[in-house]
Amino acid sequence: MRRPDVLSEALEVIKPFVRQQEGRTIIGICGPPAAGKSTLSTALAAALDGSVAVPMDGFHLSNAELDRLGLADRKGAPETFDAAGFVHLLRRLRAGEELVYAPSYSRTLHESIGGVIPVPATTRVVVVEGNYLLLDEGPWAAVRDLLDLALYLDAPDDLRQDSLVRRQLAKGLDLHDAHDWVERSDERNATVIAGTRNRADLILTRSAS
Repeated sequence: MRRPDVLSEALEVIKPFVRQQEGRTIIGICGPPAAGKSTLSTALAAALDGSVAVPMDGFHLSNAELDRLGLADRKGAPETFDAAGFVHLLRRLRAGEELVYAPSYSRTLHESIGGVIPVPATTRVVVVEGNYLLLDEGPWAAVRDLLDLALYLDAPDDLRQDSLVRRQLAKGLDLHDAHDWVERSDERNATVIAGTRNRADLILTRSAS
């Protein structure tokens, strides 16, 4: 697994914070598309004993439901997630239930998959990552208070956009359509997300390399 260049900086803040907490700690990693949230959250979970990484992306609405709602061309926008379901999961994680199963998202199937991430009651730290953890409207507004610590991960736009284009090419789009999707959808979402960064406890920025 590639080691994120911001991992050490994040751990310098997280480790002493967790030591001061009683019981379970829920840490949020927020940021724009392709900032490296998944990589960082996985690395943090590996570096912190008794930790599990849980992605917000597991609450993507199904492609069939997006078609029904006429939102297929906006997949990834706040309204294309089961935000209320995500909040319910966070509340269960906060309550420390005996065993909670969280969903994940398959970039091969391009669909959410339920019940694939077990979070037992003994889990000391839950690292939650996603685009809209700091959004203050609709069901999303409840998320921030369920996080003990919120980190915002940023990255240079050209680095993110290159990654996003490659992601769309891997889905089968041609180069023109991949760029169109990134500019019309992903970057529109990135603007919304950037407006929430002031609600984070710490802002991290990936290097351009």
